[in-house]
Amino acid sequence: MTKKLAIMGAMQEEVEPLLANFENINVVEYANNKYYEVNYNGLDIVIAYSKIGKVFASLTASTMIEKFGCDTLLFSGVAGAINPELKIGDLIIADKLCQHDLDITAFGHPHGYVPEGKVFVETSKELREIAKKVASNNEIKVIEGTIATGDQFVHSTDRKDFIETTFKADALEMEGASVAVVCDALDVPFFILRAISDSADMDAGFDFDEFLKSSAKVSADYIMQIVKEIKA
Repeated sequence: MTKKLAIMGAMQEEVEPLLANFENINVVEYANNKYYEVNYNGLDIVIAYSKIGKVFASLTASTMIEKFGCDTLLFSGVAGAINPELKIGDLIIADKLCQHDLDITAFGHPHGYVPEGKVFVETSKELREIAKKVASNNEIKVIEGTIATGDQFVHSTDRKDFIETTFKADALEMEGASVAVVCDALDVPFFILRAISDSADMDAGFDFDEFLKSSAKVSADYIMQIVKEIKA
C-alpha cells in the first residue's frame, strides 16, 4: 500500500496542471529545486518537476525517494511519437524503457547497454493494471508500449528510424528511462505516462510549443484519476 506518493514531470508546464488540484501546498526548496508537498484524502504526495534531461530526472527521483521517503513514483509528461498510430494528445504508458543515446557499441555491447546494467527496465505491472482499469472506467484511450529516453530532442527522421529499429520503441522523451533506473535500483514501484506532443519527425519545435500545454494537461488529468484509484 502506498504511504507516500511521488509525482514528477520534467517541466513546469507538466506539473502545473497537477498542482491546480490542490490548495494547501507546502513548498520545500532543496538541491536547486522546489518540491511541493500536498495531501489527497489522507495520502501524502510530493510533486516536483526535475528540469529537462536524464541527469536532472535522476537527481529529482532519487531525492523524492531518499529525502522525502516516497515509496511509489508516477511520472506525467509529454513525448514524441514514433509509433505511427500515436497522434497528438494520445496517451502511452510505458511497459519498459531504454536509453537510446547510451552507446558503448565500440566495446561489443548492444545499444542502450552498459555492464551490470540492462537495455530495458520494466515498469510496475500493478500500477499499469491500475492505469488500465482507470482508462477503461473513464473511456480513456491509452496504449502500452516501449518508451525510449535520451538527452536530445529528436526531430530527425533518420534518428527516429534508428530508435524504432533498434529498440522497437513507440515514443521518445528525455527523462523516463533514467527515472526507471533509479526506481528499479531502489526497489520503488513506478509508472511512466506520456501524452503525445509531437510526432518526432515533424517540425518538432513548432509542434512542441503549440501542443506542450494541452498534452501535459491530458497526462496530468489521467494521473489524477490514477491517484484516486490508488487512494481507494
